[in-house]
Amino acid sequence: MTTKIRNQRNAMRSVATIATLVITTFLLSACGGESTETLPNTASSSDSISYTGPTPASDDVQNFKLSVWDNLVQDNRCGSCHGTGGQSPTFVDSENINTAYSQANSVVSLSNPSQSLMVTKVAGGHNCWTSSDAVCADILTTYISNWAGGTSNSAKTIELSAPAIKDPGNTVPFPTDPEDFETYVYKPLLEKYCSDCHGDSGQTPYIASSNIETAYEQSKSRINLATPENSRFVVRLAFDAHNCWSADCQSDAAEMESAILALSAEQELEPVDADLVTSKALVLDNDGLLANAGGRFEDNIIALYEFKAGDGQTAFDTSGVSPALNLTLSGNVDWVGGWGVDMGPAVQTDQGGTVPAGKAQGSTADSRKLHTLLTGTGEYAIEAWVAPGNITQEDARIVTYSGSASTRNMTLSQSLQRYEVLHRSSTSDENTPFATQDGDKLLQATLQHVVVNYSLGTGRQIFVNGQQSGDIDPDDAGLLSEWDNSFALVLGNETDGKSAWQGAIRMVAIHDRALTPSQIQANFEVGVGQKFFLLFSVSELVGLNDSFIVFEVSQFDSFSYRFTSPFFISLDETVEPSNIPLQGMRLGINGKEATVGQAWANLDLVLDSEFYEPGTGQPLSRLGTIIALENGPESDEFFLTFDRLGSEEYSRTEPVLPQTASPADLPASSSIGLKTFDEINESMARMTGVSKTQAAVTSTFNTVKQQLPTIENIDGFLSSHQMAVTQMAIQYCDALISDGQARADFFPGFNFSAPPATAFEHGGKSLITDRLLERFVGVNLSTQPTALEVETEVGDLIAKLSDCGVDGCAEDRTETIVKASCAAVLGSATTLVQ
Repeated sequence: MTTKIRNQRNAMRSVATIATLVITTFLLSACGGESTETLPNTASSSDSISYTGPTPASDDVQNFKLSVWDNLVQDNRCGSCHGTGGQSPTFVDSENINTAYSQANSVVSLSNPSQSLMVTKVAGGHNCWTSSDAVCADILTTYISNWAGGTSNSAKTIELSAPAIKDPGNTVPFPTDPEDFETYVYKPLLEKYCSDCHGDSGQTPYIASSNIETAYEQSKSRINLATPENSRFVVRLAFDAHNCWSADCQSDAAEMESAILALSAEQELEPVDADLVTSKALVLDNDGLLANAGGRFEDNIIALYEFKAGDGQTAFDTSGVSPALNLTLSGNVDWVGGWGVDMGPAVQTDQGGTVPAGKAQGSTADSRKLHTLLTGTGEYAIEAWVAPGNITQEDARIVTYSGSASTRNMTLSQSLQRYEVLHRSSTSDENTPFATQDGDKLLQATLQHVVVNYSLGTGRQIFVNGQQSGDIDPDDAGLLSEWDNSFALVLGNETDGKSAWQGAIRMVAIHDRALTPSQIQANFEVGVGQKFFLLFSVSELVGLNDSFIVFEVSQFDSFSYRFTSPFFISLDETVEPSNIPLQGMRLGINGKEATVGQAWANLDLVLDSEFYEPGTGQPLSRLGTIIALENGPESDEFFLTFDRLGSEEYSRTEPVLPQTASPADLPASSSIGLKTFDEINESMARMTGVSKTQAAVTSTFNTVKQQLPTIENIDGFLSSHQMAVTQMAIQYCDALISDGQARADFFPGFNFSAPPATAFEHGGKSLITDRLLERFVGVNLSTQPTALEVETEVGDLIAKLSDCGVDGCAEDRTETIVKASCAAVLGSATTLVQ
């Protein structure tokens, strides 16, 4: 028996809903025969085919035509093989849409589009029209979902089915030290043949990095020690002919498989403790039941990025709306396990080069569909699942449709703990942000669901994790008629690469309609990433047929798994549990219990018909947990252990807690502190009398703020801090000296118009040094230079700068020397240390 868990139907948008449709009256002949008339074709391919056959026999046939037939009938997709007179099934028959409809029903599943034969065939490599079979499968799933969304069958269904039953076995763990990997795989193959593309300055994954630790971590998920022939390294060579180093890819694949076999042979098997009470075992990729069954509202999506590819330099648009707005990854970008990309900062390579900050950018030609469709509706929604890398970055672009750092149509950006929206309309300035409030701190360095809404009725809105921020758009809602169609869609940066954002992007969707609050909440609750149901068999332990403990499981990131929402169920709907005790449930991975993340270790309940609902089972806990990834989702083997389940018990002896170690006696911290960035700015403003809101000062401060000290510990002072302080001091002194009245008040009696040879003579030098000492240097402090030492240093600087050589001094030389003297004292330790 199987049990159905029903989710809301994910009715995705068809291409037809974004085109201007011709309203066609269906004519039936008086004698009941079929009429033939031209129907609108909504496919956006340049090779579109005009249909002139019989009219659709029902609304469902029309839905099929608009959602599936129009998108697949071209010869470069399915028309050349499965069209009129072609091979069976002829689901894109161009002469009779009703025949095509009948044929299509034999290869699709409207209740579970992703499992349609049409989809699985393409996913297996059959006639994909893009460079990725998975992308073609996703697009086909979208088309079929669009069709299903227009039928009465509006609920998606996931059928729980029993996996292969197997005991936890001896597993092959990855060694903690990369020495064996280096010996058998890295040195003879990866470093030799893959470093040109996958080295430090190449593309991800960095499997041939000169840093062996990096190469090892990047390679683990692509090596299967249990079944080396299934390793990604082997499959890419054998089936994808990816960068073969000889003329024979099969030979290269065999060489790679032999290297992984040798690595595997060096490892000791990890058996399961025979005393443990265990469930049966499962592997995520092999035994998991895909749980991404919809529930999301996606009717109006025109660009969608789920980052399922896992490698390569392209993030595919799987919205199904042509043209596909695929994004090219460049710079420091890495794929995240479980779907996603990680945008990193610019980094120096071991060879002295630089890898620029990461970004993903579409072409201006493909991005034009955003202009066409969004200006057509006059509204939009940007939906993203993001995990900011920190809460200190500013003017960092997450999603932007722009032409430069100062020219845009729309942008979602981060500034500290604020989400900001920049937007061009007939009533708003494109560079004036609408943002969440600083005090609310809505932006956190964790996975968040963020939606930006814009419509004429509401203006701009920001939603974080399903909830509206409460901020009101200060601008009236306007038209999008001023948008520029030559801009490009970019993720993680600006088009010029100068507004880098650091963090992970797990999903981005552009909608051509604003989302309602209920739709946003629904999409938040669905979550993000690839999710599975794992059914751990416990039939032998509870004495009931087809009994399982089920978890929802996902790969949380490249280093961990997420387990949530456990429940007990029997797939035999005639069975109900009765007074079965369950205590102390734990997760096992690769032959042993996980060392951390045991959220259900204290579970103590009874499986009983009082709590059990046939078809949906009995919930066990609302808790979830994260456990470390070891070998990867292709080979990590999971199982459950129990202190007690049914009549089986395990006598657990808790380990003795170690003695608390005596804390190390650290050296005394310095009593001398360092001013932080905001304190430095405030001090310089007060000392010079120049307002910190002065335009040039504000611009310099915003530019170097991240380079200024952020903590008061003087041991953390860096040379880069001093460079930023110097720039601030120069800017403040320039503002002071350039203002005739301000400098006269600050340095009374000094003649700025005189040349250096006379300006600093007869007490002129003292007019400068005395005031700098008075305003910038404290008194009666034992931890600073004496006034004489400062005066001597500044005097020497003035003397050196006053010597202009044989060419003589420029007219403003005296003013320049005073600026330099001012900056030397203002930017010194006398103002930094506290």
